[in-house]
Amino acid sequence: MKNEVVWVNRKFEFNLPVEMFPVVVERLRGTPARLEDKLQSLSREVLTRKEGEAWSIQEQVGHLLDVEELWEGRIDDFLAGRAELRPADITNRVTRQKNHNADTIANLLSGFRRKRADLVARFESFGVAGAGKSARHPRLNQPMRVIDLALFIAEHDDHHLAKVTGMLGRS
Repeated sequence: MKNEVVWVNRKFEFNLPVEMFPVVVERLRGTPARLEDKLQSLSREVLTRKEGEAWSIQEQVGHLLDVEELWEGRIDDFLAGRAELRPADITNRVTRQKNHNADTIANLLSGFRRKRADLVARFESFGVAGAGKSARHPRLNQPMRVIDLALFIAEHDDHHLAKVTGMLGRS
């Protein structure tokens, strides 16, 4: 855990051609299935085990569900023609306040699957033609296109999936 990449310290170069938009959206579509495959047979004890102050596996899933609201809001920002996307709460207050360990993994996974299906449908409505629409990302202080937001989300998903995989390797 000492050499782990801190998400908010990551830098991004958004240079994918917009023609890759369907491929990136497909990554987003697959995240719920990847999570379900990885977690469906695990005990509640394994899912809710905490390592110090770090989130449990179940809290990682809850966080992915929680941030769907931010992604939806950023799509709203693109649709409204805003010059800058809404900022994230990098303290993750919502996830810290919710008690995701008191929930069931089935409930969290089904909620995430529903929210992600909605998000994917909204991305698909842009099509390749709209994937180049751009606004400034507030923390990164650089332009972000619709395709870049989709890639950013896919990378965020993979960041948390990798954390879960690491936790499973230590259990």
